[in-house]
Amino acid sequence: MSQFLSTATVVVRNPQGLHMRPANLLVTAAGKFTSNVTIVREGQAVDCKSILGILTLGAVQGSQLDLRAEGPDADSAIETIVDLFQRGFDEPTE
Repeated sequence: MSQFLSTATVVVRNPQGLHMRPANLLVTAAGKFTSNVTIVREGQAVDCKSILGILTLGAVQGSQLDLRAEGPDADSAIETIVDLFQRGFDEPTE
């Protein structure tokens, strides 16, 4: 296991959950980092750099997800991804 590990827990805020557009934003954000980033929902772990993996989580509004990044830029990766969740992927709330 790497000595560079960062974790966080987030909640899906946007009304449509993790559909194609936010999943694409996650993949794009995670792809900017060399760290391996994983999203876990109810025991199911997927690679944050895989749009299909993210979509298979079926994460709806209110879902709690655990984020884990391992690598030299793990902290930055987690900060960037947490920010996307906190902003609701810049989607309207109605």
